[in-house]
Amino acid sequence: MIEKFRSKILPPAACRLGIVLAAALLLAGCAKQAPYTEPDYSVAGTRDSTPRVLLPKRDRTGLLGSSDVSLDLSHSADGYFSASYTGDSGKVKLQVTNEQQVTYTYNLPTDGSWSVFPFSSGDGAYTIGVYSNIKDTMYSTVYSTDVSVRLSDAFGPFLYPNQYVWFTKDTKAVQTGAMVCHPCSSDLEAISNVFDYVVHHVSYDWDEAKTVQSDYLPDVDEVLDTGKGICFDYAALMACMLRSQGIPTRMEIGYAGTAYHAWITTYVAEIGWVDGIIRFDGTDWSLMDPTLASSESRSKYESFIQSSDNYRVCYSY
Repeated sequence: MIEKFRSKILPPAACRLGIVLAAALLLAGCAKQAPYTEPDYSVAGTRDSTPRVLLPKRDRTGLLGSSDVSLDLSHSADGYFSASYTGDSGKVKLQVTNEQQVTYTYNLPTDGSWSVFPFSSGDGAYTIGVYSNIKDTMYSTVYSTDVSVRLSDAFGPFLYPNQYVWFTKDTKAVQTGAMVCHPCSSDLEAISNVFDYVVHHVSYDWDEAKTVQSDYLPDVDEVLDTGKGICFDYAALMACMLRSQGIPTRMEIGYAGTAYHAWITTYVAEIGWVDGIIRFDGTDWSLMDPTLASSESRSKYESFIQSSDNYRVCYSY
C-alpha cells in the first residue's frame, strides 16, 4: 500500500509548526510576566513534592510487528506502547488512529531505538500503522495492525513520559520540578509555581523558531540549561514537571479561534480536569486564576472552552 503524506494528514507536525509560525510571524513571543519574587524553595509546604516518575517498560509479552518493525503492547493498559524500526529506510512515519478517526502522526527513529507513544484517547479501538518513505511525500506501508485498549488507570497516558514529553528519574527537569513544588501545600499551588518558574526562566528562542524542522522533539533539560525554547519546549517542560509530581497533565494542541496554539490541561483531585489551566494564546503564556478553577465560575469557563468559536483541541499528548 502506498500513501501520500501531505501536511493535512500530518497533524502533530503541522500543529507544532503552526505554533512556531504563529509566534515567529505574528507576535512578540512568549513574553515574560510582570516582575515577581522568586519563592523561597527551602521552605516546605504540606504537599509531598517527592518525584513520582513512572518508567515505561517493554516486557515483550505483547510483541507484534514484522521483520523491520517491532511494537511492544505489553503495557497498553497503562496507556502507552513502544515501537522500533530496524529497516533501511531513512524516513519512517508511525500513525495512531482512534475510533473517532483522528490520526496522530509521529516520526519513528530509523536507528533501531525504541520510542514511546500514548493511547491519548483512552479506552477503545486503535489502528497503528508504520510507513517508510519511498520518495518525496510518498510512503509505503511496512506494517499495520488493529488493537483494542482498556486502561487500568485513565490517567496513565498523561502521567507516563512519551516521545513528545520525555523524561526519566534522572532528568534535571524532574529534580527542578521537585524543588519548585517543595513550598506548595496543594496541587493548584504546584501548578502555579511550575508556571511561574518556566515563564520566568525560559525566554523565546527566535533562532530556533526560524530553523526548526518537522521532526523536532523537545529536550526538557536542554531548555533548562540554555534558558531558551520555542513554544513546544515550554509546553513539554511544564508537562514534564507536573507529571513527575504525580499531576495528570495533557499537553494539548489545537485552535484558539483560527490560530494554532497550545495549552495544558491538568487534573486536580478536588476539582477534576481543569481545562486549559496553562494556555498559550499565540502571544503569551497565561495561567488561569486558580480561584476560578475552584469556584462556581468554573462552569462559565467550561462554556468558553467548549464553544466552537474559542478553544478546540486537535491533539493531546
